[in-house]
Amino acid sequence: MNTIPEILLKQKEFFKSQKTKEVPYRLSLLKTLKQEILSNEQAIYDALKKDFKKPEFETYISEFGLVISELNLVIKHLKKWAAPKRIKSSMLTFPSRDYIYKQPYGNILIIAPWNYPFLLAMEPLIMAIAAGNTVVLKPSELTKHTSQLITDIVQKTFPETIAKSIQGGVETATALLAQKWDYIFFTGSVSVGKIVARAAANYLTPVTLELGGKSPCIIDDTVNLKLVARRISWGKFLNAGQTCISADYIIVKSNIKDAFIEALKTEIIKRYGDNPKESPDLPRIINKRNVSRIADMLEGSQIIYGGHIDIEDCYISPTLIDSPDLDSKIMSDEIFGPVLPILTYDTEQDIENIIWHYDKPLALYVFSNDKTFIEQTIKKYSFGGGVINDLLIHFGNHRLPFGGIGASGMGAYHGKTGFDTFSHHKAISKRGNWSDPGVRYAPYKGKLGLLKKMFKYFS
Repeated sequence: MNTIPEILLKQKEFFKSQKTKEVPYRLSLLKTLKQEILSNEQAIYDALKKDFKKPEFETYISEFGLVISELNLVIKHLKKWAAPKRIKSSMLTFPSRDYIYKQPYGNILIIAPWNYPFLLAMEPLIMAIAAGNTVVLKPSELTKHTSQLITDIVQKTFPETIAKSIQGGVETATALLAQKWDYIFFTGSVSVGKIVARAAANYLTPVTLELGGKSPCIIDDTVNLKLVARRISWGKFLNAGQTCISADYIIVKSNIKDAFIEALKTEIIKRYGDNPKESPDLPRIINKRNVSRIADMLEGSQIIYGGHIDIEDCYISPTLIDSPDLDSKIMSDEIFGPVLPILTYDTEQDIENIIWHYDKPLALYVFSNDKTFIEQTIKKYSFGGGVINDLLIHFGNHRLPFGGIGASGMGAYHGKTGFDTFSHHKAISKRGNWSDPGVRYAPYKGKLGLLKKMFKYFS
């Protein structure tokens, strides 16, 4: 078996052959990948079920279906995306024709997380290949069945000189980060994101960091509480809350707090039953260590619903927390589980005090029918992206860029934005030879006035 430096060296040499810059070659790889994924559909469901009891429906809506949609999109549009784009020229450079060429960076490292292990490994892989790069992918060591399947699919689809999946834990990630890459794409926690950024800085390697944070959900008193409760129970407890853009906490108008809590309890029971542990539709926490982490965060909290924990079964029930202190354990970090703190507000100043207590989040949600309040909120707060009157759904539109800001990440992807992320936009001016104005050439005496007029009128 080749070592990491040997694998990277082979990919560097193959990239120099210029083969990956051929769009038909990229398309043939992507079409082969699509067929390989389709032939493994049931195996993908089974792997995620083994890793953390993920229902097939959730696997399709949040992983398999999105991956196939992304493949269909790129296969349909790649020729157009990859073609040089003609740009309007400037009179200051007359005569010229100007273009943007989309060029691959070269050798890409993708480090994928465990919460959506198939989607968040495959989607950046697809776009990196589409852009003409070679890829080394490290799937998560915490989802061993899914990661093995990903490795098998990559091995069957791509020559090692194009793409290679390397499994392993922290030591493997450290060894990968020690290499010199042309681009690094990381999805995961803020703490590990900082490690990735430091490693990239050693070689001035550009990075995309898809991180997380404490994403708020604001609910005012103009809403239909039954509808709000239904949508929040879906978005919060999907994947047992192990979603980077999940609502981390609620900020609800104080005069409807009690009614909202009752509506949410009713909705949880309707979806998962009186004993959610027996529901086939509620996944498990990824491992015992994360169950213990969340259990520790719950200490000292006022639990008003749920709170049932079985460490051996990696189970935590849908849990509601009443009015935690902003500096309490449950509010100190991203929860990443089926636990929902509920805070209240009376004035917009109350909302500011809560949201600005934390770093810029990956997502922000507003449930309201007050257009003025909605627009003010969108413009006031910095966050990666969000939804009005629902949760999560912005992730599903390939026309919307997805990414964080500040501590929640840098860079974006999805759809054409993903292709552009893995492409260097090379600016090219093609100068004509049929005319050569003499104003730029020495001697300059007497030309400054004309130059100023040219900048004024033609810039």
